Amino acid sequence: MRRLLAAVMLVLPLASTATAAERVFDLTIAHGELTGGQNTIRVQQGDNVVLRWRTDRPTVLHLHGYEIETQVVPGAVAETRFEARATGRFPIHVHAGQARSEAVLAYLEVYPE
Repeated sequence: MRRLLAAVMLVLPLASTATAAERVFDLTIAHGELTGGQNTIRVQQGDNVVLRWRTDRPTVLHLHGYEIETQVVPGAVAETRFEARATGRFPIHVHAGQARSEAVLAYLEVYPE
């Protein structure tokens, strides 16, 4: 009986440990705009987020609040991977060379757990 109780005590913490969800989004930029009408990406705090980008011209994307930049070139898929730790609404801008576009391409919304 003690062995059974010991085995249950070892397994119990493993069963209660939550695994963070991986949230994958396929996003396409054409003519400087996000296609498909999905301009808000919604995730939960703690999610592992993967943004898979395609574009029709060379682009550098900047996710504010997380300070992540991603270079995207035509004919290839570029991935932005991160854990959604900070909650709130964060804009994604296109950077063209040294200039930063003030136009928002999309928003990332991270909701508390």
